[in-house]
Amino acid sequence: MNVKKKRLVLFDFDGTITSRDTLAAMMIYYHGTFRYRAGLAILAPVLALYVRKLIPNWRAKQIMMSWFFRGEDISKFNQKCIDFSRTVIPKLVRPKAIDMIRHYRSTGATVAVVSASAENWVKPWCDEHQLVCLATRLETKNNVITGRFKGKNCHGPEKVCRITEEFNLHDFDEIIAYGDTAGDREMLALAHQKHYRPFRN
Repeated sequence: MNVKKKRLVLFDFDGTITSRDTLAAMMIYYHGTFRYRAGLAILAPVLALYVRKLIPNWRAKQIMMSWFFRGEDISKFNQKCIDFSRTVIPKLVRPKAIDMIRHYRSTGATVAVVSASAENWVKPWCDEHQLVCLATRLETKNNVITGRFKGKNCHGPEKVCRITEEFNLHDFDEIIAYGDTAGDREMLALAHQKHYRPFRN
């Protein structure tokens, strides 16, 4: 008698499922190219510190998120995120990645997207494809975005924390993970099968 294995499949989002960073794409979608470029120019010193590893990933990202989205009404923001997930993200998704996701879903595997991008635009896409979404959460106060994260940026070790909060890994016979940067290292280390940048060819 064959007993089907219970499998958990973990996908990074930006650069793994998509061909480019969705944070930058969302900033352009929300504010337009001119303000996006102006923001990058103003934030150039912060980006330089990050490149030189003088400030951590989460800090540089939070400063960027704060500059572009602090003070925005969360209802308006979420609606724009839904529109972005429906109109822009499908154009960025790698065909081989979505084919693999559909394959795993067809076999009954539990599939989760684990992303440092904000769940505000990642989750609508995940919901459409019936995937679990574990992503960075944005803090709000009085229905306004504060510019800070709610909890930690879902990157590096935090990806593992979010995964183990959501799932009992002992419930699964096999764990499979897909990633494309050093920020996925800890998540890949959890897996029996590790796939690094598999959809780029």
